[in-house]
Amino acid sequence: MTETDGVAVILAAGEGKRMKSDLPKVLHEAAGEPLLAHVGRAARESGAARIIVVIGNGADLVRDAFREEGWEFVVQTERLGTADAVRRAAPLLGEADGDVLVLAGDTPLLRGSTLATLFARHQESGAAVTVLTARFADPFGYGRIVRNDGGDFIGIVEEKDATVDQRAIDEVNSGVYCFCREDLLSALARIGANNAQGEYYLTDAVGILRRAGKKAVAVAAAQPEEILGVNNPDQLREACEILEREGS
Repeated sequence: MTETDGVAVILAAGEGKRMKSDLPKVLHEAAGEPLLAHVGRAARESGAARIIVVIGNGADLVRDAFREEGWEFVVQTERLGTADAVRRAAPLLGEADGDVLVLAGDTPLLRGSTLATLFARHQESGAAVTVLTARFADPFGYGRIVRNDGGDFIGIVEEKDATVDQRAIDEVNSGVYCFCREDLLSALARIGANNAQGEYYLTDAVGILRRAGKKAVAVAAAQPEEILGVNNPDQLREACEILEREGS
């Protein structure tokens, strides 16, 4: 991705009920900064020229906290899934060709260098979508990366929709994607909500693009802990410990 055309879309509309706090989840602090600040910095370091943040719960608080950053904001009023959240940002993506990075606002351990590598692999491969993955001994709760017998990446299945065999897969989806803008918009228009949650999953974009003859690539993060999200106080403490250890 070049700095003149890349856009990062950060999904930050979650309520964060498991945090047991009225504060929007992305404003909880890790190592002295809000979770969203860590993610925004990684996006900038990757080369993204623009950052669009999809907000919902506590939208005004999030806007106020980052009003000096030059970010753009859109609101997801109903939590209808990750694809719906990205659709909120679609009108801001513009007409020019370019790459779109999609990532979650509650992953403070992501490194800008990892995202830059993802962008580079995306461009080198000529893929419509490139997904950042990781391997965990215990993959519970994560969407699984599905590959064919030849090892080619063919799709993502969410935990609640996975078969017993698929749940045994240890390669997981990080929720970080790099799309060609045109392919992203095309896939968004075709994503439905025929799943256990009745939500619009961005993960479905992979299968949609492959069926359209497009290329999908999965790239593993060098450090699996980078993809860890913060959904509860225990995970926040873990993220703080890792950040403080890295900063020492």
